[in-house]
Formats: sequence, C-alpha cells, structure tokens
Amino acid sequence: MLAHYMPRIVDDELKNKLAHTGAVYVRGPKWCGKTSTCEQLSASALRLRDPDTYASNMEAAAVRPSLLLRGERPRLIDEWQVAPVLWDAVINEVDSLGGASGQFLLTGSATPIAAGEDRPKHTGTGRIAHVSMDPMTLQESGSSTGEVSLSALFGGADEVEGSSTITVEQYASLICSGGWPAPISRGEADASVARDYVDAICESDISEAADSSLDPERARALMRSLARNTAQQASSATLLADVRDVGVGMSEPTLRTYLAALRRLFVIEDLKAWAPALRSRAPLRSAATWHLCDPSLAAAALETTADGLLSDLVTMGHLFESLCVRDLRVYARALGGAVYHYRDKSGLEVDAIVRLNSGAWGAVEVKLGGADRIDEGAKNMTRLVERLDGRRTPKPAFLMVLTGGQFAYTRPDGVHVVPLGCLRL
Repeated sequence: MLAHYMPRIVDDELKNKLAHTGAVYVRGPKWCGKTSTCEQLSASALRLRDPDTYASNMEAAAVRPSLLLRGERPRLIDEWQVAPVLWDAVINEVDSLGGASGQFLLTGSATPIAAGEDRPKHTGTGRIAHVSMDPMTLQESGSSTGEVSLSALFGGADEVEGSSTITVEQYASLICSGGWPAPISRGEADASVARDYVDAICESDISEAADSSLDPERARALMRSLARNTAQQASSATLLADVRDVGVGMSEPTLRTYLAALRRLFVIEDLKAWAPALRSRAPLRSAATWHLCDPSLAAAALETTADGLLSDLVTMGHLFESLCVRDLRVYARALGGAVYHYRDKSGLEVDAIVRLNSGAWGAVEVKLGGADRIDEGAKNMTRLVERLDGRRTPKPAFLMVLTGGQFAYTRPDGVHVVPLGCLRL
C-alpha cells in the first residue's frame, strides 16, 4: 500500500460495482495502482506473487482453490491470472452465497491465455464486474488545475477559461516520468520506473503473457518500433521494417504473437477508428492508431530523456498526443464512453473523438503549441463537421484543441482551446 493514497477516478465506479456485484475484476497495466486502490476497500488480501507464500498458494490452487478464498470480505485476490482456476472458484463462491454483493476484488495485470486446462471456464457474467484502470491522469496527480471540465463540455458549456502553469519543459518531464502512482505519491518525477517497466516487459513479462519463451531482443526492437510510431497508423509492414532495420529478424506470424502478448499485458492501447455517417461516400480508414498505455514507456523504449524530446519536437508532439489520449481515455470511460480517432482517405484526420454511449460526441485535435497549429486543428474539425450527415450523426457537443500552452479560451468560431494542464473529468 502507498504511504499516502491519492484518490483515483475509478474509485466511485469500483465502489458502486462492488456494492451491486459479487466480485469486481480490476484490470490494467502493472504498477498503475490497482492493488493500492483495491486495498482501500478490501478487508483481507491474497497476494499470489508473494515469494514467501507463492509455492503454497500454487499448491492450494491446484488441489483445493476454495482454501485461498478464505478470509474477511471483501477479499482481495491480487494478480489472479497467476492461478486462473481462482476465477471459477470465485464464481462458484458467489453463487453459493446467492449472488451476495461485495465478496471479492480481483486484480490482474495480464489476461490469461485462452487455452489449457486451467483457463476460466465461465465468463463471470452477472457475478464478476469489470473495471479498467490506467496510469494516473494529470488531474489525479494534481498537475492539472482542473479549470476545464470534459463533463461540463458534454453538458453544454459554451465558454472555457483558465490557465495552466505547466511549461513545455515540464510536459517533456511528465511524458518521461509517466503516470505511475508510486513515485508521484512521493513527489518525484522518476523516469527510471518506465525504463524498468520496459526492461521487465522485454526480459520476462512478454514471455509469461505468451506462455512461451519470446526473445528479449525482438521484444525490445518491437517496443522501440511501437514507440517510434506512437499516435500513428503504422501497418504490420512498417513495424516489421523497423525491427529488421536494427538487425532483428521477425516474420509476420511472429509479430502477431508478440503484439498479442503485449495486449494481454495491457501495454498496447489501440485507438480504434470512428465511423460516422457522412454526406458523401468518401471511404474511411479503419486501421487503429498505436498508443502505449503510458507515453513514458515510449520515451523509455526510445531511450530518450526530457532534454532529448525538447531537441526533437516532432517526436515530442507524438508523445504529447499520447499523453492527451491517456487522460482522455480515463475521463471518457468515467463518463460512459470511449476514445476513437478519425481519418478518411482524402487525408482529413482528427486526433481524438470522445464518444459517449448516449451517442453524444466531441472532437479533439492535439497541438503542442503555436497559433498556426491551433488554427489548423480547428479547421480540421470544422471540415469534419461539414462532411457529416446531420440526419444520422448528431452535431458535436464540442470541438476542442488540446495544447501544451498556458491559457484556455473559446475562439469566435466556438472551438475551445484548452491546455492539457487545465483539463479534468
């Protein structure tokens, strides 16, 4: 447990689901704070990876899994995927109690491979609710002033105002240090966490996620390629060419194996394409945009620093976009929605579309800075709106340019210009 727990946006969702469901599964990349968050609500805990008890835990899981469920409720089962049989054991226990709510919290930093005798045999529908968790947003870390609310924009706010104290130099540091709760709670900007994370992924985690021995050199080359292509629609051919350029051989089937393992680790966060109804029959691009779960992993894979990013503003712009997408994804999920991107074959592109389950949506362009770039982003979104079929796609709730600048304001054309350091849920 962290010495000082910093509240997370998922706290309310987690409490609500635990109050109405037998068990809640909190999933997300390791070190993002899942265990600490669940410890705030649990009365007992089973830590499956504890080296002092690992052997006995695995023996109990193999012989009689119900033994591991004994303890005061709600009981936390940390890293349940280490012993997948516990998933079915939890379902059985919840059923035996007549569906009583608030029995278990499960955390997982990897999705078990869907094969083998030990894989879960039940989905858990109706008994286990799911909550996704990400590294900390700027709102959660206290870096954002929170003067501009995304939920208020969806609620019809016409004007925004505010100011951010985050400089471009500080954004470079935030990108490299990432949203990892442990150093943030200590008041540190520590880029070594991301470097250690990338090392762990390449040396061991990816093999564990694939349930086979994968080559660390290949994993590292692929992570670097994904980092180079952050916030872009890179094809498999592009990734393979990148990997081969550094002297590492990889076939397309092997690439798929490595990507699947990274997805099981929640390291890759694909930004899927948005397909609105258009006035014309202009074809849309359906490929996802690549993002890692935190931009610090991209910086670490590229072996760059804050100073290195400041000397390469193109790369910094891509990683700043990934920082924005990370925060938007968390805020959108809390509002009952998701984040997409838009690109058609004419070349028109919008960095992020925040769409709620209600159908309401807003468009977001990301520009690190510069009046010309902000104007370009505003025009892109205006062109998108002009292409929509208004009978089948509603008007946007807002158009927003997210920047690395200082001031939040609303342009005469209605487009909101918002520093990321002002944004909150």
